[in-house]
Amino acid sequence: MPISPKGYAYGCCVGCLRGRRLAPREGADVSNGDFVGVFDSGLGGISVLKRLVAELPHERFVFFGDSANAPYGDKPVEQIRSLSTNIMDRFIAEGAKAIVIACNTATSASASYLREKYPSIPIVGCEPALKPAALAPRHRRILVMATAATLRLQKFRDLREEWGRESEVICVPCVGLVQLIETGDLDSPELHALLQRLVGQYRGQVDSVVLGCTHYPFIKRQIADVLGEVPFFDGGTGAAHQLGHLLREGGLLAPDDAEGGVEFRSSKSTPQEIELYRHFYTLPV
Repeated sequence: MPISPKGYAYGCCVGCLRGRRLAPREGADVSNGDFVGVFDSGLGGISVLKRLVAELPHERFVFFGDSANAPYGDKPVEQIRSLSTNIMDRFIAEGAKAIVIACNTATSASASYLREKYPSIPIVGCEPALKPAALAPRHRRILVMATAATLRLQKFRDLREEWGRESEVICVPCVGLVQLIETGDLDSPELHALLQRLVGQYRGQVDSVVLGCTHYPFIKRQIADVLGEVPFFDGGTGAAHQLGHLLREGGLLAPDDAEGGVEFRSSKSTPQEIELYRHFYTLPV
């Protein structure tokens, strides 16, 4: 596993093309740009990456997980913006044609700031999928699970004001949940106990659950074990549709005969972290 001069771990490409697994190749060549950069505070954004690949199988994606600084949800806005800017600068220097902020917290804290700072590059964010939950047939009580930062920032307050008027929106700041998911042990007693403490009281009491953090789609089954069977909504599919729209609109879409691919990178400079990312890429969301 090669390590970049600046200390980031790099993973080999595990691209998909029209549902067919491509033979892994070491280090997807992004030297000529023409790729989509995707980043998250950690490995949660891989849940979004999977939707992006399914929607746009001919694109080349470079995923960067800032696991060394995870979680973002307990950090001040200024620090989140600084971390996001550093990642953006790296992607842009390598010639990224578009960026996806595969993190609800980073989107809430820095999407508008980054679009102002980098007006020439398409930037797609992720936000809690409150709109589709509110438009669902059953929407009387909607449970929103997210980081404390996502829930307190203005972007979510505006979203709730627009789409939460006809529903009772129950917001649960899930402190500590990202850290447990980042360990890779999704069936640990600690994770189950934390979910029980956070949302156990709502079992059978809500019509739907909005997963307002990109880490959470990986633990739908574990959440359902605590809450009971309930519809889940997350922002990954919306982000994929929006990226496709922006690429088509800007004439940036890869041709149909292009070989799509995925490269993983992490701010944790260990081969083990990249292997964990690759494992999560195989999990259902």
